[in-house]
Amino acid sequence: MSDLPLSDLPLSELHSSGPHFDAHLDLAWNAQQGRDLTLPLAQLRASDPLAGQTATVSFPELHSAGLRHCFGTLFALPAPQRGGYTDHAGARAQALAQLAQYRAWEMSGWLSLGGSESPLRVTLLMEGADPIRDPDDLPFWAEQGVRIIGPAWGRTRYAGGTDAPGPLTPEGRELVQAMKDLGLTLDASHLDTAAFWDAAETGVKMIASHSNPRALVDTNRQLSDDMARHIVSTGGVLGLVAHSKFIRAGWTEGQDRASLGELVRCAEHYAALVGWDHLGIGSDLDGGFGTEKMPQGIERYRDLSRFLDLLPPEARAGVAGDNWERWMGESFH
Repeated sequence: MSDLPLSDLPLSELHSSGPHFDAHLDLAWNAQQGRDLTLPLAQLRASDPLAGQTATVSFPELHSAGLRHCFGTLFALPAPQRGGYTDHAGARAQALAQLAQYRAWEMSGWLSLGGSESPLRVTLLMEGADPIRDPDDLPFWAEQGVRIIGPAWGRTRYAGGTDAPGPLTPEGRELVQAMKDLGLTLDASHLDTAAFWDAAETGVKMIASHSNPRALVDTNRQLSDDMARHIVSTGGVLGLVAHSKFIRAGWTEGQDRASLGELVRCAEHYAALVGWDHLGIGSDLDGGFGTEKMPQGIERYRDLSRFLDLLPPEARAGVAGDNWERWMGESFH
């Protein structure tokens, strides 16, 4: 291999295996947008209903990349986005439709929602808690397989969120306490700072499925250093997200995409705070954006291997999925 530093090597010279665990994929949400994820990626792109969002994820693509486990989301889209919900009933309907989609894929052999052998094991993560009627509704969702809940996306009935500052609401405090009592994990991604520290007071277990450091991109969508340390103090893992605006401060669409080296700097910042053993991937690929907003060199899911190649050799297996797998074993044994 070349004597150039890893960060300066041509992408064609980077060729390690890809991630085997991804903490954030909006699989059912994409299906609701009309994408057939059972198609090979080239066929999906040829018939893609989402203009301007070049797809990177399909089941054959995930299989070829070596992905074995992911957190698959139940994500209800709120108004004013087209088709978004305006009340609890609308949010619940979206989440139940996505749950039905995962079960249909399971029946067809594309994935498993349990521990059985399949090309892909999926653990359910609810992104934004508005589908939950109230804390008494939590056992229902746990019975359906939901193990992780992010109370916010933007603002919800339960918490302040991305670009919507605010604490936990009284209902949110009750929800987080009920999550703790049931042994469910809180996903801090999208949670506003005030709401985060309200949740932290309960002692609930936390992860961040897909959040980069606020020290590098200063918005409430990211984690402050203290927030990252607290998540790890509960045993949690931090998932790195592959969207240019969460990697480079001030990035806007139309600019050159962030580089893989800049994503590495996000990883290095976290590693300096909490160590490499608490970092993983929460790519969010095809989570409402396509290759147009991903780092340079990420043109399809399997290209995440190029990011892993730039990490210290001793850290790669952990970030590729071993750290998330360890967390799963400790949390849901």
